[in-house]
Amino acid sequence: MGLLRATDPADLTDVPFTYPEVGATRDPELPAGYDTVERSVVVGSGTATFERAAAAVFDWRMQRSVGLRVRATGPAGEPGTVVVLTAGLSRLGYEIPCRVVWAQTTGDERGFAYGTLPGHPESGEEAFLVRLEPGGDVVFRLRVFARLASPMARLGGPVSTLVQRLATARYLTAVRRAARG
Repeated sequence: MGLLRATDPADLTDVPFTYPEVGATRDPELPAGYDTVERSVVVGSGTATFERAAAAVFDWRMQRSVGLRVRATGPAGEPGTVVVLTAGLSRLGYEIPCRVVWAQTTGDERGFAYGTLPGHPESGEEAFLVRLEPGGDVVFRLRVFARLASPMARLGGPVSTLVQRLATARYLTAVRRAARG
């Protein structure tokens, strides 16, 4: 993985996650020992807005909004789907492999989480959720626990963390834009 590779996502179907707390983005508290991010933003109101925001979460639009290329074995709403995100040029880019851990595709809260696989610059999990509140507000929520894992990410230290924070902000912007229609 990494530079000068083109990993087939199907080759990663059975590889183990790079962290033991698989599924912990569903827990009320994120695991200790990781950098965590929890962000929520109201992206609009009403059922139509909720449906547009949920569609943006499930169609990989957030990842594409930060300039990542997406290759996946299936939809984001299907646990077990492997996605290899690529930053940079297609054959010279850095691959970021993940697998969908859980998904909630019906009801007033929808979303999914993916966890890191070997070759990912971080180790941990990221969840993307859209909720239709009883009062009609549509809230997009991002929950992350991760730590730098690859030598390149650790070498980058604060820059790697800044890149993750910028991606988070762009995810929020992408869902807000999609919710508006």
